[in-house]
Amino acid sequence: METHNKELDELYSGTIPDIVEGTILKGKVISIKPDSVVVDIGYKSEGFISIEEFAEREREGLCEGSEIEVYVSKIDSDGLVILSPEKARRIRTLQRLEEAQKDGTPVEGVVVERIKGGYNVDIEGVRAFMPGSQADLKPLKDPDSIIGQTVEVRVLKFNSKLTNVIVSRRVLLEEERARLREKTLANLKPDSIMPGVVKNITDYGVFVDLGGIDGLLHISDISWGRIRHPSDVFSIGQEIEVVVLNFAPDTEKVTLGYKQKRPDPWLDIEEKYPVGKVVSGKVVSLTDYGAFVEIEDGVEGLVHVSEIDWSPRPKHPSNYLEVGDVVDAQILRVDLKERRVSLGIKQLKPKPWELVAQRYEVGQRISGRVRSLTDFGAFIGLPEGVDALLHISDMSWTKHIRHPSEVLRKGQVVEAVVLSLEPEKERMALGLKQLEPDPWLETIPAKFHLGDEVKCKVLRHTEFGIFVELEGEVEGLVYSSEIETGGKKPEELYQEGDEIMVRIIKVDVEGRKIGLSLKTLKHEAGV
Repeated sequence: METHNKELDELYSGTIPDIVEGTILKGKVISIKPDSVVVDIGYKSEGFISIEEFAEREREGLCEGSEIEVYVSKIDSDGLVILSPEKARRIRTLQRLEEAQKDGTPVEGVVVERIKGGYNVDIEGVRAFMPGSQADLKPLKDPDSIIGQTVEVRVLKFNSKLTNVIVSRRVLLEEERARLREKTLANLKPDSIMPGVVKNITDYGVFVDLGGIDGLLHISDISWGRIRHPSDVFSIGQEIEVVVLNFAPDTEKVTLGYKQKRPDPWLDIEEKYPVGKVVSGKVVSLTDYGAFVEIEDGVEGLVHVSEIDWSPRPKHPSNYLEVGDVVDAQILRVDLKERRVSLGIKQLKPKPWELVAQRYEVGQRISGRVRSLTDFGAFIGLPEGVDALLHISDMSWTKHIRHPSEVLRKGQVVEAVVLSLEPEKERMALGLKQLEPDPWLETIPAKFHLGDEVKCKVLRHTEFGIFVELEGEVEGLVYSSEIETGGKKPEELYQEGDEIMVRIIKVDVEGRKIGLSLKTLKHEAGV
């Protein structure tokens, strides 16, 4: 087979009567078989092309009468002609690459794979090598991102003998950047508005490609309002318009602005938003101390957590609001010097104690949730956002409760009776025992009499006696003086939970006490 030098020198033009091996000519498809394609090239016999020479997409468009360019690979002694369109394409491509290397014309290719030191680029069937340093203006963060892309390259080196082709994309990018740079420098003037592309984002600002030259858009010049990070506003690759704030020709340093495209909204802030005015805005961020609400582009107000709800112990702002919510608020303060606006949401709601005064009265049964427990009682949260006190003394008619946790648990929903209501002092008292009639008025005096022997259960020991529970209804006290221990301690004889028989020696309805004796019971029994 001829070398590529010979292939490159053999150009086909028009009809060639004397067909020889190693030439390129045009032929017409006259038949398509399962394994081959028969082509008429004006020779005494047709030429044959293996069907494998054609790519899948080429086979789909191939039909009888199609005109194709072929390379004469072989003519045997019997006149059988073997043709190759692939070799024809390759030779034509090599010719074009040689010309492109001489005159600097860019060529298109597809980056097919990454190899050691660079990439393989397919240029119409010819593999060219593109060094990694020639792939872009600077090293790619993701070297594989370019694979599969169709790119324009310049032929740096061409050797037809070795089919050695080296190409560069960077050279063309540098030339294009230089052209853009020259054009951009001519238009760079303070206060001019220029298009650009976000090239990089940092904590302190954004670098914008203005066309061959980069400018810095500082975070303070992005918005008249408050932003947490430039990435909240821009993304890499985004096309934006910016204002040239300053340009130093000697250093080519460019300072850009974005907020300057519109007037500073804070200049007439006090006139636009007088104290007391109700505004509507969108919640843009939440913090532990409040919520920031954007009331217009570039102007945000803070709703402090204490100004969200009338509750004396407000919850985290996220319990009331979500980012993106549109809310109404009242202007509380405007500080032009500090560029701060204070907002209030609770001011647009009725005060909780005003609602309580309208909705509740003494003696009314209500429902609430136990919000907290203290030594002296429990605070019950009501739907209006206020807490009412349920004192420990109002939890039971008959039992001595040492701590509210013996009766209630935090979060429990309970019913209670309103005992007193003082909205002007923001106070409300509740009773639990008042849900039932007072047993000391009728039930206990009628059931327990002096001298009765009753069964009871030991509850606890104190220095002045033993508290017991009488038939699950009321507590009584066995006085220390009414216990014979035989020199032992009472707790050694009577354990908590033990059931014992005692005698009633005192029923004090007014003082709500029942006195008991173990001594008299034993004496009567002759113990």
